Amino acid sequence: MASNPHAIVPAHLAVQAMRDNGYKNAAYAIAELMDNAIQAGATQVELLCGEKKKFVNQRGRSCIHQIAVLDNGCGMDTDVLRLALQFGNGTHLDEDKHTGIGKFGMGLPSSSVSQCQKVDVWSWQNGVENALHTYLDLEEIKQQRLTEVPEPEFKPIPEVWRRVGKSFDKTGTLVVWSRLDRCIWKTGSAIIDNSELIIGRMYRKFLESGQVSIRMLAFDLDNPGTVIVPPKEALPNDPGYLIAKTSCPAPFDNKPMFQPWEGDSEYEWTYPIEFRGKSHEVKVRFSYAKEEARAGQNPGSLPHGQHAAKNVGISIVRAGRELELDQTLVIKYDPTERWWGIEVEFPPSLDDLFGVTNNKQSARNFAELVKFDIESLLKDGTTISQLKEEFQENEDPRGPLLDIIQKIDSQLNIIRRLLKAQTKGTRSGNKRHTGPVAEQVATAATEERKKEGHVGQSDRDESKPKEIRQTEITETLRDQGVTETQAKDLAAKTINDGLKYTFAEADLETAAFFSVKPRGGAIIVTLNTSHPAYDKLVEVMEKDVDNVDAETLRTRLSNSLEGLKLLLMAWARYEDEQPDGRRRQAAQDTRVDWGRIARQFLELEE
Repeated sequence: MASNPHAIVPAHLAVQAMRDNGYKNAAYAIAELMDNAIQAGATQVELLCGEKKKFVNQRGRSCIHQIAVLDNGCGMDTDVLRLALQFGNGTHLDEDKHTGIGKFGMGLPSSSVSQCQKVDVWSWQNGVENALHTYLDLEEIKQQRLTEVPEPEFKPIPEVWRRVGKSFDKTGTLVVWSRLDRCIWKTGSAIIDNSELIIGRMYRKFLESGQVSIRMLAFDLDNPGTVIVPPKEALPNDPGYLIAKTSCPAPFDNKPMFQPWEGDSEYEWTYPIEFRGKSHEVKVRFSYAKEEARAGQNPGSLPHGQHAAKNVGISIVRAGRELELDQTLVIKYDPTERWWGIEVEFPPSLDDLFGVTNNKQSARNFAELVKFDIESLLKDGTTISQLKEEFQENEDPRGPLLDIIQKIDSQLNIIRRLLKAQTKGTRSGNKRHTGPVAEQVATAATEERKKEGHVGQSDRDESKPKEIRQTEITETLRDQGVTETQAKDLAAKTINDGLKYTFAEADLETAAFFSVKPRGGAIIVTLNTSHPAYDKLVEVMEKDVDNVDAETLRTRLSNSLEGLKLLLMAWARYEDEQPDGRRRQAAQDTRVDWGRIARQFLELEE
């Protein structure tokens, strides 16, 4: 057959170019076929990997030879089957009617040619024995012997697929890839191992709800009874770790590893968007690790921690199906990043706003906007509303996404500080110390001051029952941002050991370096971990010293001394800025009184 010599893009060259459509790997290409199956109402989908023995230097090894995806969806008639193999065509192109996970009419042909040179499709609507068949063959297209999708015809499904597939129903579709020349994984085992995590994450909502099950199997094509990878069902892989039964290793295989972030009363934040004259909803969900997930030494090296390390980023979900795990905001060098989860879910009607690509692997507009430093754009008093108006004036469609990005950025900062507090522990009882711990010394010094007639606000609560005092201390610590477990442990130790003081660490929304709260007969001192003085004076000294060289220790001590000097100079400047009169005198008196009490506390330690 002769091609049109005046075609803008010769068909055989266009198809060759489409082989480079940008699928990240075979798992993402396979997902396109699963999209079609789910769109067709399938409740069962199978990934079947057929291997054959290949001899290299007289040594035989089993390699992937064909890949098939089988489903029990509604099947296709002649017209639809032919459309399905046309690039850019399909039955889900009407934007007004579109609500499902398909849309672009590119999935089947483009994903197939990205991995193989030939794709065969069988589909049936009235029993497997009535299956229609058609195909695409890149060699025939290259030689211009195939210029259009062949007319579907009745053709029996090869017996090998009938033997290994379990989802052959009254209706369904079977897609088979052969002459695999671009699949980076060379065995059925590698394909299934790598696909299981990705596919489980992409379709986690469908798998969790039971809407669809995905079976995976690798076998010998020459001897279908020989199983290479036993049949396995894909489990949900939730990067937000809020689903109970998932592929996460024990002890979190049957219970959520994370908890919803409830900083705004609920973990799901719904944002209404007006786009093209219609109202749409975008949902953003936040989660973070439970304390038990991070308990013990180096939890990131445990199986559940390693699993979380493979799911770092913002999960972008379209119509219940994940497009990608965007890592733009991830701090790559920080292992703590594995312990938070963010999910952004939007309907297909917002595809153009989010910039969904044809291969459904990313939301381009969203990803590009995440990279922007929005705070730098809000300088000189510019508001988000003004910035959105500027986007609108420039006909930039991304304006409505600004609020969402800013929300994610601010919320993520809060969650990161909370995660930092989870592992900080408390300041009492868990540090090596050659003498009495500071809390014990301060308690003894306070008793001496009480004998001298000095009365504190906290003293009046010492007569309360221990249970009430412990509850009050626990609640105060928790309100300060200390985790539940740490708050309970610290309160119990304070009461049981008869301590007057207790130290904690938390991210405080104040400019102060520390807070002082008299509660339950005790004085709670909470260090503000977000204050620069914390890094200079506290954290630098808390770090492990067992395997640190002398020069590093000297640097730490020097930094700590510099931090102390800066604090004292800051106080000096505070006094210097006070106007002459009562305020300046009050500041000077406060410095003297504090110094007098500090001397008493420090002398007692000696």
